[in-house]
Amino acid sequence: MQLKGSCHCGAVAFSLTSPHPYPYQRCYCSICRKTQGGGGYAINLSGEARSMKVRGRKHISIYHAKIKPNGAGRAHVSSAERHFCNQCGSALWLYSPEWPELIHPFASAIDSDLPVPPEHTHLLLDSKASWVEVDKRKGDKTFEGYPQESIAQWHQRLGLEC
Repeated sequence: MQLKGSCHCGAVAFSLTSPHPYPYQRCYCSICRKTQGGGGYAINLSGEARSMKVRGRKHISIYHAKIKPNGAGRAHVSSAERHFCNQCGSALWLYSPEWPELIHPFASAIDSDLPVPPEHTHLLLDSKASWVEVDKRKGDKTFEGYPQESIAQWHQRLGLEC
């Protein structure tokens, strides 16, 4: 599926091909929550890096999150790059050098109509804010940390590959 996305002010627009376009993962980690503020969670999709086209690159800044193991101890800087518009602050996509073939656009930045997932995966609940209520529905899965199932495996298991 071809995805088109943009920031709020229109300074940045992008497109890429996604074989896994269902916005099913709801991440409650403090990084997603604090950089996006979307309902206490953020939703990542998966796309092919080689297909990425970007307009307005000069308006993109990158944030490398500081991660504290188990919420305590000395922080280290994540290798993952969180791209955002330096004009309006909209979170756009995540790129990790661990998976150079992938781009993970935030569903909140996608302008294309996305398919509705038949179930959700709620992850990193161990860092969920106390005020956030998890809207768990029948069939949803919950994880204190990361699930073993990848985005591609989830789509394959449910027969939702595009």
